Amino acid sequence: MSSMMPTLSRLGNIGVRMRSPFLIQRSVSSTSRVCAPSGGNNGAWMSPGFNYAASGTRQGSGPNRTPPVNTVILFVPQASVYVVERFGRFHKILEPGLAILIPFVDRIRYVQSLKENAVEIPTQSAITQDNVTLEIDGVLYYKIEDAYKASYGVENAEFAVSQLAQTTMRAEIGQLTLDRTLAERTQLNHNIVNAINSAAFDWGIRCLRYEIRDVHPPENVVAAMHQQVSAERRKRAEILESEGARQSAINVAEGRKQSMILESEAEKATQMNIAQGEAASITMKAVATAEAISEVSKAIRANGSYAQDAVSLSVAERYIESFGKIAKEGTTVVVPSNVGDA
Repeated sequence: MSSMMPTLSRLGNIGVRMRSPFLIQRSVSSTSRVCAPSGGNNGAWMSPGFNYAASGTRQGSGPNRTPPVNTVILFVPQASVYVVERFGRFHKILEPGLAILIPFVDRIRYVQSLKENAVEIPTQSAITQDNVTLEIDGVLYYKIEDAYKASYGVENAEFAVSQLAQTTMRAEIGQLTLDRTLAERTQLNHNIVNAINSAAFDWGIRCLRYEIRDVHPPENVVAAMHQQVSAERRKRAEILESEGARQSAINVAEGRKQSMILESEAEKATQMNIAQGEAASITMKAVATAEAISEVSKAIRANGSYAQDAVSLSVAERYIESFGKIAKEGTTVVVPSNVGDA
């Protein structure tokens, strides 16, 4: 152990002093500072079996975080993996749990998070198929599935997938018109996800979903869209109003037709009733007249010449009465030559 002292003392500004086979005390200089998770004092005794860099505050953002120092015994956190290099070449990937490394030979080169990551896609301009410039932003959700490809296949996975999402979104919007872009956002998101996954496969990254947050057309286009909507609503209102007037006229005409039919049927029934009444009246009069004549003839046959004289007298009276009416109605009177015979 004494042979390692000169080597350890030359590691930066950190002086290493062996106190026991399992404990190492680090003296903290002004340029290098190590903090325990519980906020311990500088220079406190720290066990090499606990990875303070991994369990403390992580530096950086995205899948590439500051790798921890090789302290021989490490605890890899859940949902994280460590990419280890030996003599500058890839050696292995440490899964969550306990891990033991060889000091000075093994080096933790990359720390990859296997959690789902959300990347905000900044606002960018895109031109639709009908030459309308849109301002669009979104959110990309991705996950690292192959830590080796994510470490060695691309320099900065988060930056690469963000740029890929922007270029893919511009390309997809360029194939759609403005109306389809606004109406088919779900299909547009699906197409962007498929395009990103096909390109990011070699990076060990899988895009889970992409969501377009806001679409901002130019102000003149928005004003034209509002006018179009207003005109469309006015058109529908006028069509509905004309349909209502047409149906109202049809209903009025149908009501007038039914009313006339009912009136004619009522008139027909009235005339039929009048005709039937008159026919019945004429029949009754004829019957009465026939009965009267029958009685008169019976009386004449029964009384002989006396009855004949009575009949003649009755006829003369009616003749005179009718002749008097004729004289009243006109100025010219025709007197029969045998008036005295009556």
